Amino acid sequence: MKTGDLGKAYQDHEMVFRQGEAGDWMYVVLEGKVEIYLERDGHEIPLRLFRQGDFLGEMSLFQRELRPYNARALGAARLLTVDKKNFLRRIQEDPTMAFRLVQELTGRIQELNEDIAVLSRALRESMGGSRGGS
Repeated sequence: MKTGDLGKAYQDHEMVFRQGEAGDWMYVVLEGKVEIYLERDGHEIPLRLFRQGDFLGEMSLFQRELRPYNARALGAARLLTVDKKNFLRRIQEDPTMAFRLVQELTGRIQELNEDIAVLSRALRESMGGSRGGS
């Protein structure tokens, strides 16, 4: 079966999901690109770009919280929707899938830690580089 037979097709800038929506499924990018971004005070803050083979929205499989960001296709894209039941079944069939998921999430955490360090340094520098010594 070709990837063109799987998933849902999205057009350029079509929303995959919106910030604040409920959902208990994740997505796998089969073709194209998907951008996630936040909306704050009428501005868009880009967060990450996902390409073929990447997954997004996985937090909703583990937490019952609303989507924390928006996701939209950039150009034509095709995404596979994976609900919790199918995700757990796939993990049972292929336990290495769980390892790959943890590996990816660990990489994302490392990137976030690096971003926090950069932002922290920039904030300290913008405040004069010191905390006010006595």
